[in-house]
Amino acid sequence: MTAEELWKQSGLTGRYEAWSFGDDADRLAELVKKGIKTATCSALVFYKAEDEELPQAGEYSIILDSEENAVCIIRTTDVYITTFDAVSKEHAYKEGEGDRSLEYWRKVHKKFFEEELKTINQQFDEKLELVCEEFEVVG
Repeated sequence: MTAEELWKQSGLTGRYEAWSFGDDADRLAELVKKGIKTATCSALVFYKAEDEELPQAGEYSIILDSEENAVCIIRTTDVYITTFDAVSKEHAYKEGEGDRSLEYWRKVHKKFFEEELKTINQQFDEKLELVCEEFEVVG
């Protein structure tokens, strides 16, 4: 099903964004659909580099799998900026990955951000600013 088809089927109105998670899109989309993954984060530097607006509470997104099939609809409930080294254990748990511990989150996200930052010729730093987003599945 396409994002447009899912949106029409949901009965919701207004605008939405359709996107997939950059790392293991299928597995992460499934965690969202099951209600296990209720948060995510991105490096603020990428929003600035792409001149992209930050997500806002109340916005809708359609989560896509790796083949751009619509998996579910989420509504953003909270957005805040923090540094990598200040991410809380609660946020790590809400991201729903691995054993859901802060230690696991730091390990996999450090590796992820190191690779992503190379694409814009930047190096990882523990003070990397992150845009943290919390959401709920609505369809």
